[in-house]
Amino acid sequence: MRAVHPPGPQPWEGRSVKTPTAQAAARVDRLRQARRNRFALVCASLVLAALAGLLLSLAVGDIDVPLADVWAVLTGGGDPGSRFVVHELRLPRALLALVVGLCFGLSGAVFQALLRNPLASPDIIGVSAGASAAAVLASMAFGLSGLALSGGALAGALLAGTLIYLLAWRGGVSGGRFVLIGIGVAAGLVSLRSYLMTRAEVTEAQNAFVWLAGSLNGRSWDQLWPLLASAALLVPLTLAASRSLTALQLGDEAAGGLGARVERGRLALLACATALVGVATAAAGPIGFVAFVSPPIARRLLPGQGAALVPAALTGAALVCAADFTAQHVLPGVQLPVGVVTSVVGAPYLLWLLARAGRSGRGG
Repeated sequence: MRAVHPPGPQPWEGRSVKTPTAQAAARVDRLRQARRNRFALVCASLVLAALAGLLLSLAVGDIDVPLADVWAVLTGGGDPGSRFVVHELRLPRALLALVVGLCFGLSGAVFQALLRNPLASPDIIGVSAGASAAAVLASMAFGLSGLALSGGALAGALLAGTLIYLLAWRGGVSGGRFVLIGIGVAAGLVSLRSYLMTRAEVTEAQNAFVWLAGSLNGRSWDQLWPLLASAALLVPLTLAASRSLTALQLGDEAAGGLGARVERGRLALLACATALVGVATAAAGPIGFVAFVSPPIARRLLPGQGAALVPAALTGAALVCAADFTAQHVLPGVQLPVGVVTSVVGAPYLLWLLARAGRSGRGG
C-alpha cells in the first residue's frame, strides 16, 4: 500500500490574502487620508497667506517698520515709535480685515451650500443691503455709533433675511426662488438707503458713501472688540449648526428621510450666516463680493469636499487682507476703500457666471 504524504506548504500560505472587499476598503482609507492631507495643506496655506498679508500691512506704510521691530512690538517689546505705529494705527485695521473677511467668507459658503445656488451670496440677495440700510438709518436718524450701530446693522440683516425667507416660503424654500426674491428685496433696500442719504447733511453723506463702499480707513480698537466678541460667538455656532448641512444639500425630502430636522437646521444656519454678515457689515461696511467669490475659490482648492466652510472662511480672511493692502498702496498718497478692490475681483466673476448661465439656458 502506498504511503500517503501530507501536502507540502502552498505558495500562498504564510501571507495574508486580500479579498476584493479588503482591497476596496484599503483604497477607500487611502483616499480618505489623501483628502484629509489635502484639506490640512490647503488650510495651512490659506492661514500662511492671511498671516503674510497681516505682517505686510503692519510693516509697510508711510512709515516702514522692519519685520524684526514688528515682531518685537507683537511680543511686548519695541521702541515707543514702533509701538505707536504698529499697535495703535495698523494692528486694529489689519486684525479687523482678517475677522471681517472670515465672517463674510463663512457666511457666503453657508448661503451658497444651503440654497445650492452660486448666486446665493448675502451681498447679492439683500442681507448686506439690509445691514447697511439699518446702519445708515441708525447713524443718521438716531446718531448711534459703536456697539449700538453694530446692533442696528445686525438687526437690519436679520430683518432682511427674515423677510426674504417668508416671501420665498411656498411649503418649503427653493434656492432659485430665494435668490430672485432676495435680489428684489436688495433693490428696495438700496433705494431706501439712497433716500436716507439724500436727507443727510453733506458731511454725513460723504462719510456714509465711503463706508458704503466697504472701507477700513480709520478703524481702531473700538470697532475691533465688538466684532471679535461677536465672531467668537457666531463662528463656533455656525460650524456646530453645519452638521446638518450635508443632509440639507440633498434636498428637503432626502434630508427628512435621513432623519434631519429640515426647517430647524435651515433656520439655524440662515440665522447664523445672516448674523455674521450683520456684524461684519457694521464693522467695515458692505465689502462687496467677498462672500460671493470665497466659497468657489475654496471649492476649487478642495474639489469634492462639500461646502468647505473652514477653507472658505480662511479664503475670505486672506482675500480681505490682500485687498486692504492693495487698497492702501496701489495709488500713492490715496487710500481706496477696500470694497473697490474686492469689486475688481468679484464683478468679472459675476459677469462670467451670468454669461455661462445664459448660454446654458439657451442650450449652448
